[in-house]
Amino acid sequence: KRNNLADRMRRVCRKNIIQKAFGRSRVACYSVSASSSSHGNVPQPKEGVDWDNLSFSLSPTDKIYVATTTRGNFTDGHLKPWEPLQLTPGAAVLSYGQGIFEGIKAFRTVKDRIVIFRPQENHKRLNIGAGRFLMTPVPEDIFLGALTSIVKANAHWVPPAGRGALYIRPILFGSSDWLGVAPSPEYTFAIYASPVGNYFKKGLTPINLKVDASVHRSATRGSGDVKAIGNYAPCFLSQQTAKKEGFNEVLYLDAKEEKYVEEAGAANVFCIDKNKHIYTPSLRGTILPGITRKSIIQIARERGYQVSEDKVPLTLFCDSIEAFATGTGASITPIGSVTVDGKKHTIGEPGVVGSITKELYKSLIDIQMERVEDTKGWLFDPFSYKPSGQKS
Repeated sequence: KRNNLADRMRRVCRKNIIQKAFGRSRVACYSVSASSSSHGNVPQPKEGVDWDNLSFSLSPTDKIYVATTTRGNFTDGHLKPWEPLQLTPGAAVLSYGQGIFEGIKAFRTVKDRIVIFRPQENHKRLNIGAGRFLMTPVPEDIFLGALTSIVKANAHWVPPAGRGALYIRPILFGSSDWLGVAPSPEYTFAIYASPVGNYFKKGLTPINLKVDASVHRSATRGSGDVKAIGNYAPCFLSQQTAKKEGFNEVLYLDAKEEKYVEEAGAANVFCIDKNKHIYTPSLRGTILPGITRKSIIQIARERGYQVSEDKVPLTLFCDSIEAFATGTGASITPIGSVTVDGKKHTIGEPGVVGSITKELYKSLIDIQMERVEDTKGWLFDPFSYKPSGQKS
């Protein structure tokens, strides 16, 4: 207790010094040396929260991060209480959809640490989108520093190990008054976070998909490979219709020939044939390059499985012995059936999660929970992060 009290007093003193020096919380001030990464400095989960009944929905936390920058000159931002963002009606994001976002998770591990899963990959993907939409790229030290500050400021909202995650949502969008059809001269980079449970309510339970060929999620040479804000709303109607019919999600086909699978809502998809060969749609400009997708491909290959990234015919998908969806929200979610033109195709044994799906799921979760050593360098520790150029 004395040690915990001393830790709290040091944090309060440090906060007071920061506020006196800067007048507000700065990202760089939240970056600490690796020696400060002891378990005693990691805040414990907030009391009074029903962690076992979290859903994938928004629960406001304590702090958000906001930075505003002009074109070509990215500046650092600051933490502020959770509150509405100020936005002019003429903001380019509202009229022209000049905006992108990311989805990242922070976990509390069995070692009582808090780690962020592969945020450097999200940074790369965000900046690819920024370049595509003519927005100022976010420097890596600002991106990682902002994530660090958000996780540390909201650390008591990270659920206990194995009972959820802190979902982190960075967004970058054109925010200045702008009437002409052209890139905004000013941008806002903001991050908020929320504790979440499983994307699909029943967790590792097979879901049922419906193919809807009346809607194309993306088109060749479009923006389907960018996590753009405008990519999702066009699918809301087909998803809502499918859910009213009792399905969990929609499986979308390619726009050109309408015979190859692409994505399931906001998730990448995989299928496995009777020879234990794993297939997933290749990245050819219409599919989002998912971080979980990339991780699962690497894990599967390291475990000796043959993984093909190519066009995946709908017939192959429907005849597979196992199938699953992947994503930051979905993690790994088994697929139990696909319905095409009213005909249901059952994948594997009804209601049973396939053995390979289980194996890959366990391998991923064991890394994220630190049940096994992170030999791949996928776990980012915000409590030991130090921006480049900052002295020890």
